[in-house]
Amino acid sequence: MTMQAAVFVGKGRIELREVPRPKPGPGEALLRVTLTTICGTDVHILRGEYPVKEGLIIGHEPVGRIEELGDGVTGFSVGQRVIAGAITPCGQCRACLSGSGSQCSHGGNGYEALGGWRFGNTINGSQAEYILVPNAQANLAPIPDDLLDEEVLLCPDIMSTGFSAAERGNVRIGDAVVVFAQGPIGLCATAGARMSGASLVIGVDALPARLALAKRMGADVVLNPNECDVTAEIKRLTGGGADVAIEALGKQVTFENALRSVRPGGTVSSLGVYSGHLTVPLDAYAAGLGDHTIVTTLCPGGKERMRRLMNIVAARRFPFNELVTHTFKLNEIESAYDLFANQRDGVLKIALLP
Repeated sequence: MTMQAAVFVGKGRIELREVPRPKPGPGEALLRVTLTTICGTDVHILRGEYPVKEGLIIGHEPVGRIEELGDGVTGFSVGQRVIAGAITPCGQCRACLSGSGSQCSHGGNGYEALGGWRFGNTINGSQAEYILVPNAQANLAPIPDDLLDEEVLLCPDIMSTGFSAAERGNVRIGDAVVVFAQGPIGLCATAGARMSGASLVIGVDALPARLALAKRMGADVVLNPNECDVTAEIKRLTGGGADVAIEALGKQVTFENALRSVRPGGTVSSLGVYSGHLTVPLDAYAAGLGDHTIVTTLCPGGKERMRRLMNIVAARRFPFNELVTHTFKLNEIESAYDLFANQRDGVLKIALLP
């Protein structure tokens, strides 16, 4: 049996191809993908900025129904609606049992950099009609009956990543938090900062439409770098610097601005996927004497993380559904990538329908 899938065939080329449909082995589950999306990391792969092997099926944000269960997977049923996180920890290795599931070593004794991120990275991903989920017992999360597939599309990665910025940055009640870049992840980071107890949330972006949405996602103040000196204004608003600055774009300029915007002893929580050489300016870093904390994040995965995120969606405190701005069929994948990679037509996230 075969299926259609978006395959990375070389730098600048992702093509729709007919490929063999997988068969689940012990501990695995086969999902029929009902909805997925394109991530900024997928664009890095397309451009050759993040290396993956040619012939790999791309994508890491699956929503679907269980088509087949491998031996040993219990508590689930064929036809059940589920999601699986972009990060698929095994739950048993040293990294997982030490609380670092995003760096899962899949049963090994140590840690593996980015090990937990497998879909569309080291194994076939979700931009296909079917996807094979490893360690299914630890990673399948049932979708509540009162939530639509479209409402949980952001949970596998974008929401998890955005919220983890506030979690890793240790945002506390009463903190002042600034979020640089109000793309999908930045908007979720803005919501995460608000939910974590920040008393002042500042959103930064150059696009007015995104700034308007940032206000609806929890920002108290929005700043446009084309209209003001952002770092000076942040220091004025916070009385000397933010407690936590979140970088959600992956650019040198936003990383520097985040570092320049925090108070001495403050935290930079970096979400961006960087390409090229990243440098730390000595003055912004106070020559290493400013007691700054810089943390990076690969979002948590696993079924409990997904359950909690779906609970947040169900609470309907923020308009997460408005982050999905365009819909394409899987056979329109090349057009979808062209739109998303070039950020045209106000695109935030794309829903792909296999």
